[in-house]
Amino acid sequence: MTKPTNDSQAPTDNVNEKALFDAGVKEYSAAGRYYYDIGYKPTETQVLAAFRITPQEGVSFEEAAAAVAAESSFSTWTTVWSDYLVDAARYSARTYEMKAVPGHPDQMMAYLAYPLDLFEEGSLPNLMSSIVGNVFGFKPIRALRLEDLYFPPALLSTFQGPPHGIQVERDRMDKYGRPLLGATMKPKLGLSAKNYGRLVYEALRGGLDFTKDDENITSQPFMRWRDRFEFVMHAVKQAEAETGERKGHYLNVTAGDMEEMYRRAELAKELGSRIIMVDYLVAGFTAFASLSKWCRANGMLLHAHRAMHSVMDRQQNHGVHWRVLAKWCRIVGADHLHNGTVVGKLEGDRTSTLGINAMMRETNVAKVENCPGHHFDQPWLSMPAMFPVASGGIHVWHMPELVSIFGDDVILQFGGGTVGHPWGSAAGATANRVALEAVVQARNEGRGLLAEGNDILKSAARHSPELRAAMETWKGITFDYESVDALEQRP
Repeated sequence: MTKPTNDSQAPTDNVNEKALFDAGVKEYSAAGRYYYDIGYKPTETQVLAAFRITPQEGVSFEEAAAAVAAESSFSTWTTVWSDYLVDAARYSARTYEMKAVPGHPDQMMAYLAYPLDLFEEGSLPNLMSSIVGNVFGFKPIRALRLEDLYFPPALLSTFQGPPHGIQVERDRMDKYGRPLLGATMKPKLGLSAKNYGRLVYEALRGGLDFTKDDENITSQPFMRWRDRFEFVMHAVKQAEAETGERKGHYLNVTAGDMEEMYRRAELAKELGSRIIMVDYLVAGFTAFASLSKWCRANGMLLHAHRAMHSVMDRQQNHGVHWRVLAKWCRIVGADHLHNGTVVGKLEGDRTSTLGINAMMRETNVAKVENCPGHHFDQPWLSMPAMFPVASGGIHVWHMPELVSIFGDDVILQFGGGTVGHPWGSAAGATANRVALEAVVQARNEGRGLLAEGNDILKSAARHSPELRAAMETWKGITFDYESVDALEQRP
């Protein structure tokens, strides 16, 4: 240590000298600090969040909730002199309500209100950096999960939302009164571009409305993106000419940088594609927002694949619930989004899936009573609705239950359930189309799909050898596993 040259430069040894401010570490939940303010009434412009909090042993629920509010908004671990340059009451998040979590005495649901001024208009990355930022690694919190998020109209109106939405897509595809049918091409890796195009053609001519790339098909050595786009669009146009129906293929434009994504989207448009696709979580919300705005400006439908979602949403006590990731997707803007099948091979609790479907398709106010699992009514201000997509391990035997669960405004995607047909993709597509139309007709006649579903399919199969073969191939194939993240009953 360098010795001071005179007394005026020497640090004081008098620790009792008057402090400039009330320094030190204080409890986040201390009175007067705003972060724990039970009974506070949120204003109509505040962002509201529901957090499932699991504190470390020895940390109270009150202190844990206040810590989440503080660290995701205004405060840090110790008071600093510059706190006094800011109106803390205006910029602090507040815990305004706490509820027990049924069956989990070590957890608590905390409801927080965030001032609107904390967030940049139209920027989901900015909002995420606060609400799901460093606070998720805060040591006093053993686990933390964002269960729901409310966007006030003042903030929601700064986002674009879906480029077009359900009604515009139905008009462009000229398809009404039934779910739309699609399929992911399999195997998803290894095919040449020409053979991939053959798969697309066979599935579309057999009766599907859409085919699609899978999430990890981009531009690998075995099939570069430009070759795939050209062969696929030739297949789409050939199938349209033969069937007289409008068809589409989700061309995945996900790439390593935004400039390349734009290049791929532009070629898709030049080739006459009606729809493109992006892995929205993998690409990131900045790239996703940019592509969504391009799609609206260029009249292109946008399909969002949710690759990576289970990394964030599958564990019940930590991460971000899928309903939040789905809400973010709608707000930033896609026309389709995968939302589980309930009956297929992928995770998805039935009740929660139905609630998210309702949230995706409502254009007025998505009310809690109509959206099981949600914590807040969400006004949508006429923002276009999204098609939920059911995909993953589904086949013709599932058709009655799928139509019963999802209704008409859904896209049912049978990948293996199309390409895996013993007579090939065209027969698999025909089997799915016959099954769908039989089930929709039966529903329209007032028949019970769940009680009579098997009889409906067997009756249709008498006139369709393709459906009969599909039913024999996948007879008894189910994925009956307990959901990891089942919706809990609230008190």
